[in-house]
Amino acid sequence: MSQQTLDPDTGRRPRKAPIKAIVAIVVVGIVALVGVQLASSLPSFEQRTIDRSTEPLMVALADISEYHAATGTFQVLVDLEKDTPWVPDVISGERTTLFATGHADALVDFSGLGPERITVSPDGDSVTITLPPPTVAPATLDPVNSRIVDRDRGIAERIGGALADNPVQDEELYRLATGKLDEAAQQSELRVRAEENTRQMLTALTSSLGFGRVTVTFADAR
Repeated sequence: MSQQTLDPDTGRRPRKAPIKAIVAIVVVGIVALVGVQLASSLPSFEQRTIDRSTEPLMVALADISEYHAATGTFQVLVDLEKDTPWVPDVISGERTTLFATGHADALVDFSGLGPERITVSPDGDSVTITLPPPTVAPATLDPVNSRIVDRDRGIAERIGGALADNPVQDEELYRLATGKLDEAAQQSELRVRAEENTRQMLTALTSSLGFGRVTVTFADAR
């Protein structure tokens, strides 16, 4: 005869959970597990970004004979406004402010550096190198560090923009910004810095060849 275990608190035999309750718990657990697996296998409707660009193509290759002797970074705040005479700005008009950053290089042309531009003293101790003056290349706009900081448009421009394929056209604004950056680069001290850097570079290079004194001059230098 099997021995029965009594509940020490009640003195009665403990009640066993009904078979149906156990089955229900197991079924719920299985359903929950299957639901998690199904949720993980369902397709995601989150928006994706697909790059369909073509491979880069080299269209030109050229040798460079210019020494980039100095570079400058310039910034300008361009505030461009277009209005319609006798019409309030809230009805028709547009004002856009662009914070633009650009870079410009000062270059020294080494393509004509031949024997006629290099003079060595009779004793072979000193050398004189004559170069053309540095030039400042056109400034280039930095798209990463340039941005529209403010834009106010009238009702007419807003409606027209909503109906247009290209509602915002900032080409004129960017051209204006590039011109201002280029003007600032041309008026800067880039040429002076380029002369100093070129002298230091050529002096160190030529001195390593055994010359005791190196003189670097620029034709028509300011």
